Amino acid sequence: MPQATEHATTATNATTTTSADGTLEAIGARTIPEFDGVHDIWPRGDRLTAVRDAAEKYKKRFKEQGTVTAVKSVDVAGAPYPVNYAFNDAVRPPYIPLITMINRMVVVQYEDWNGEPRTLIFEPTMPEGSAEAPFYDNLQKMIDRIPGGKLIENFVLKYYYEPDEALSKVGLTPDDVDFCTFDHLHVQDPRMILGSSTPIEGESEPREALFGNAKMLVHRKELATLQSLHPMQWAWYVEGSLEGVDMSKFALFDGDIELGPGIALLWTPGHTDGNHSLVINTEDGVWVSSENGISLDNWQPELSKIPGVRKYHEDYGREICPNANTLEDSLDQYDSMIKEKTMADPCKDDPRWLQILPSTELAPWKRFWPVVPTYCHGGIDYGTITPRRK
Repeated sequence: MPQATEHATTATNATTTTSADGTLEAIGARTIPEFDGVHDIWPRGDRLTAVRDAAEKYKKRFKEQGTVTAVKSVDVAGAPYPVNYAFNDAVRPPYIPLITMINRMVVVQYEDWNGEPRTLIFEPTMPEGSAEAPFYDNLQKMIDRIPGGKLIENFVLKYYYEPDEALSKVGLTPDDVDFCTFDHLHVQDPRMILGSSTPIEGESEPREALFGNAKMLVHRKELATLQSLHPMQWAWYVEGSLEGVDMSKFALFDGDIELGPGIALLWTPGHTDGNHSLVINTEDGVWVSSENGISLDNWQPELSKIPGVRKYHEDYGREICPNANTLEDSLDQYDSMIKEKTMADPCKDDPRWLQILPSTELAPWKRFWPVVPTYCHGGIDYGTITPRRK
């Protein structure tokens, strides 16, 4: 059960709001007033200061409101990724220019602001859907053309569990799930999660919903991007991935929202316009998860032992080293990573490091040395996940 103080309950009731279309009220969520307008402040240096100040202010209230009931992560798949993207060209690998990122599905159970027990699935990546994004399709074709390409593929690819298998592994069924969400929709195919009324190309039957009647929480800007792709965005999205999808299965939100005591989705634009980060409060403090970085080295470059990352920090005087495959707005992404750093608490095992769990994390495999994470959480596990069949 969430642990909330009397002071926090009074404060939160006073700030309860709903979206214009009633979506937030329906899902038991509400907006976060501390961040109102901070992303509109000009000039950009003042905006960064405002983002940091707002995060410090909100963090205090967020922690007072309580904790989530339970959270557990399960590894889904390891996928290849260019090193130059991972660290904004700060790192020059000595041999293969690829590393592996581990896609990790996170199951969170909490009570919403209406007192309803909820189950949220964060990052239920379907590897077969990701393979259809132009970037990965082109990367696969390049590997296939290289002599010994199969060896390279085995070097960088690893499969653990499909999302439905991962759900079963924590003792749940699709009927237990209320919501799913991705921090952004790069290389995701919503048809494979929400189902479709028409078959996906190459398949004979329409897809069934992976999580029953669960809704997908999506920032309004992110869904709009998928509906109308700019050429600079095209390679990272699965084109046509909304065909046959029941659009009422999307629960859209704007800005920053909190889903219940101890859980929030913070708008962190820059990597994409609609990027958002999962923030949860646990018995060990606040954790943050997103793909603005792929390792703690991205958020804390001053501690990094990956060659080039600390130098990037020192040469440019930057507090972060972004995951930079798109850089739709590099200044916004910088601000967003500071927002995440400010929210996260220090790690209990090593207080030098923050409790930031990349939604796709650099694999700590010796085969990629020296491009291995300096410190790796490797997952998250609090409380007991329990069935909540509707």
